[in-house]
Amino acid sequence: MTFEEIQDKLVEENPEALYADGFEGALVGFARRCGQPTLAAYDYGKAVEILQTRDGMTEEEAVEYLEFNTLGAWVGVNTPIWICR
Repeated sequence: MTFEEIQDKLVEENPEALYADGFEGALVGFARRCGQPTLAAYDYGKAVEILQTRDGMTEEEAVEYLEFNTLGAWVGVNTPIWICR
């Protein structure tokens, strides 16, 4: 699915779902859990690659940045989830 297809489907299921700005290329789908809102789901490894390629970070810098600034940013029940493969 493309970013737009995922976004369209997510809007149908949870119009309040939040996205991780700048990581469109890491959006891989959406996640569901019983009794919880449907959330945007991102690939952790792809996000690290984006930071390395786009921002010239080393892998260690990218992981530290992602952990602190993105995964560490709880903004409520609609916060995206990150898939580690």
